[in-house]
Amino acid sequence: MARTAFKIGDPAVFRKQKTSEDPGPRARDIRPAKAGEDYTYFVDKLWVVEDILEDGRLLVATRRGKRHVVDPDDPHLRRPNILERLRFGSRFPKLEELPPREAGRDGNGREGNGRDDGEQRAS
Repeated sequence: MARTAFKIGDPAVFRKQKTSEDPGPRARDIRPAKAGEDYTYFVDKLWVVEDILEDGRLLVATRRGKRHVVDPDDPHLRRPNILERLRFGSRFPKLEELPPREAGRDGNGREGNGRDDGEQRAS
């Protein structure tokens, strides 16, 4: 199934896996850890596509201006459905309200090509 390409300014939803002793109200698919003291769950993060990098990855931004680099084919990244757009529309960041990026940095303060791997990518 081909996915529709993201464009700059598009809202995006990233489903982030988290672990804690006390999941918050937006936690979904809550499961107890094997040891029994923590819970593993998912939280939908509401982002906006700020830029499309030369290698095709997306620079996305949170409402507070934190930036992440994600692959557009990441299975945790998707477009919001119509109900999410209506219900959470004001919670998606607006490009014009984001703080400016520093030149030559990937949005999280690192120099270089914007590569961002692992858990940091999706916080």
